[in-house]
Amino acid sequence: MQSTGFARWLVVLVETFAALFVLLLVMAVVVAASVWVLDRNQTANAVLRNFPVIGHFRYGFLRLGEFFRQYLYSSDREELPFNRAQRVWIYRAAKNAENTNAFGSTRDLRAEGVPFFVNAAFPALGDHHVKPKPVRIGPYAREPYDHAAFFNISAMSFGALGAPAVRALSHGAAKAGIWMDTGEGGLAPYHLEGGCDIVFEIGTAKYGVRTSDGRLDDGKLAAVCAHPQVKMVSIKLSQGAKPGMGGLLPAAKVTPEIAEIRGIPVGQDSQSPNRHLDIANVPQLLDAIHHIRELTGKPTGFKAVFGDMDMIAELCDEVHRRGIESAPDFIVVDGSEGGTGAAPQTLMEGVGLPLHEALPALVDTLVVKGLRERVKVICSGKCITAYDVARALSTGADFVNSARGFMLALGCIQSLQCNRNTCPTGITTQDPRLQRGLVVSDKTEKVANYARNVMHEVGIIAHSCGVDDPRQLDRTHCRVVGDDGISVPLVKLFPYPPGAGAG
Repeated sequence: MQSTGFARWLVVLVETFAALFVLLLVMAVVVAASVWVLDRNQTANAVLRNFPVIGHFRYGFLRLGEFFRQYLYSSDREELPFNRAQRVWIYRAAKNAENTNAFGSTRDLRAEGVPFFVNAAFPALGDHHVKPKPVRIGPYAREPYDHAAFFNISAMSFGALGAPAVRALSHGAAKAGIWMDTGEGGLAPYHLEGGCDIVFEIGTAKYGVRTSDGRLDDGKLAAVCAHPQVKMVSIKLSQGAKPGMGGLLPAAKVTPEIAEIRGIPVGQDSQSPNRHLDIANVPQLLDAIHHIRELTGKPTGFKAVFGDMDMIAELCDEVHRRGIESAPDFIVVDGSEGGTGAAPQTLMEGVGLPLHEALPALVDTLVVKGLRERVKVICSGKCITAYDVARALSTGADFVNSARGFMLALGCIQSLQCNRNTCPTGITTQDPRLQRGLVVSDKTEKVANYARNVMHEVGIIAHSCGVDDPRQLDRTHCRVVGDDGISVPLVKLFPYPPGAGAG
């Protein structure tokens, strides 16, 4: 009798546990389904929108990393190309969230190469929100360009980026009052959609303005530059991540729309030449600048990564022979640390001057040759935080461009899949399923917030250094840590040419 009672009790217990298991399983399915529906229809987070339910594991691990990183994960400052501290700062800036820290910095202020700024003993009282003054680019062009914002969107082409990303950048740039560089992929309607100022880039393949044999089509270029939003034209000679090599757009990204805009076959790899067919020397470069400026009426310059300044010195001498109006209206110096969608590791890691060397060399060469005021200097190459931008301005840049900073503002998680058409956040992909995760209205605000917050914090640095306008920062305001752990003024590392002086 006792064994029978125990058996009955055991059966009841098993049935109860089975019923409870089924109930929990049903509840789990209902919860997962509800979360799936919510994730797929929310607009603020691209990862969860593209990968509902399972995407939450990423954020759980991200949160736990704060506590277990010393055992399982890298520290805040170890990862490359951008570490966790940099990425988190951008994410918070893009959300307009509070970006203050407690207790102390995790930045090693004794590490070689670290820049920091020297504060003034008696900074001015009052508000440090001083708006930068407009800078005129192209005084000899029919339509000179006056632009105030010193932090702008660098070259990223439609094709490398998907349409939602380009649209968000366009709208965000308009809200922040900054320009957007089209990159070499031609002018897409998405660039114009937000109403922002546009810098139209002509790459070596002359996408969007090319003849069938890859030459410049004047009619197409004139039509592009007839858009009032197009303010400048930039001739891309080379790119920091792959100097001496043209751009590559994988076949998977060459959709019919992209092929039509670029003027190339659908579904085939598109490899740009390693240089322009019609620009093989300095005189031909100046000829091209003159032709494009006269044709379009827009300020015209060029973008390059440099190995030395011999070419710039030769260019300046040629300008003096032709007349100062023949000079490029601007030069974009791209550091070898620049990013790209696809490049050989050898070129990406081992060719070209990094920005911290190339920028002062370019500025000083222009000073020595008497063309610094005529030619405006724009720089790009891993400038994503206020520190980076302030250092570039201190070195002598008039404007600072960023590409990957704005990609992070769009929601990039540094998954390093830009060249595979599998970007999980929908930024660097032409896959509609993945693009769905990027909601333009949400990312527009984040792009604008990021740009504003970078410029705001550069303003804080400038105010602390005792100057009103961030462009008044010079090499006396910045120090760089040497290999002995002791900092030296930037002006000692890169002295001003005789007669130039600070400021």
